[in-house]
Amino acid sequence: MQCYPHQATSSLDFGGQHRRTMSVVTLEKCRENIQKQLDNVVDFWLKYSHDRVHGGFFTCIGRDGNIYDELKYVWLQGRQVWMYCRLYRTMDRFHKPEILEAAVAGGAFLRKFARVSNSSGQWKCAFCLTRDGKALKVQRTIFSECFYIMAMDELSKVTGDKDMQLEAEQMMEQLIYWVQVDPSGLGRPQLPGEVPINSLSVPMMLMCLVQQITEGRGQEVSQKYKELGIWCVQQILQHIQRAGTAILENVSVDGSELPGCQGRLQNPGHALEAGWFLMLYGAQWGDKEIQRTAIRNFVELPYQYGWDKEHGGLFYFLDVDGHCPTQLEWSMKLWWPHCEALIAFLMAYNHTRKPELLEIFSEVYQYTFSHFPDAENGEWFGYLTQQGKVALDFKGGPFKGFFHVPRCLYMCERILDDLLENKD
Repeated sequence: MQCYPHQATSSLDFGGQHRRTMSVVTLEKCRENIQKQLDNVVDFWLKYSHDRVHGGFFTCIGRDGNIYDELKYVWLQGRQVWMYCRLYRTMDRFHKPEILEAAVAGGAFLRKFARVSNSSGQWKCAFCLTRDGKALKVQRTIFSECFYIMAMDELSKVTGDKDMQLEAEQMMEQLIYWVQVDPSGLGRPQLPGEVPINSLSVPMMLMCLVQQITEGRGQEVSQKYKELGIWCVQQILQHIQRAGTAILENVSVDGSELPGCQGRLQNPGHALEAGWFLMLYGAQWGDKEIQRTAIRNFVELPYQYGWDKEHGGLFYFLDVDGHCPTQLEWSMKLWWPHCEALIAFLMAYNHTRKPELLEIFSEVYQYTFSHFPDAENGEWFGYLTQQGKVALDFKGGPFKGFFHVPRCLYMCERILDDLLENKD
């Protein structure tokens, strides 16, 4: 299926009835394809990932659906619960008993097994569990907790369980304390050579959680988390470096550039994801300047430096000074940065109606849908070589689960719905 919006007309409100109709028809084909892809991906995970003996979900799933490892990764468990609930709650065709039952069962597995107490008596979430729920590994980061919160909050919106909502908010308060006051509960000792850093992933995830917890909760809850949202924006904007010509993954806590490889690191996918988070924030609070900054610095700029002009696709990591990044997979093309790019450019076009943004969406769309989906067995491959060949053929693993692909397809379908409903 071809999707070249700019061949007919790059803008839905471009003058000329014939051209406008052609563009709408092309975007309708994009939406049709995205809808079919989403249905396919949901079917794949419903069919292969559910552990009907112990609960929860298998995420290490091979090309044809075989389970090659029974370990359960908490952040992927949380993501799958969240995704099922979001689809069930907001899209009529996924308002099915089997999806709700899976989400409820996944939430029960998380509540029973995911939380472990640390030396301070605080709740920490395990990173990895055995099939029957025994904690196997704990990471000294916040991300298992982040997706536990997302899962509990979204599930509470579906079920109306107030205890679950309260649990999400309590863990959120603990997370804020770790990030803003005292990180010792994460279990990472302060070493003499360590320099505190502002890593883009932390304020990004906190902003995502603020948007999750405040959605549909009313003005009182929005005001409660307003200061945290402002702090997240400030922290994210610190990553605009080199006089606005680069987004760096890590900066110092005062917003200055760090020395060495860590300071020069760029992650185009993270920058694009931060971009659409910022666009949502700007839309929520009516902040047009944040939206402009998001599009200029966190959407257009990462594409400019991150797109492989020889082979197509987005690089995973780059060094801002052109050195070879120390991450061995830096040149590979991974599924999730392309998912974030599709959301970011389509959302940016929806906000601005600038033709060039739709043209870039089309370029990313063509690369993504011609390389990642597996037409034979369903779902998407996640890891390609720089040249675009499949490097790893599994559909799920410790880092790829039921999240980035369905979230991208879900959000793009909804944005296209909005575009096509407001085409004039």
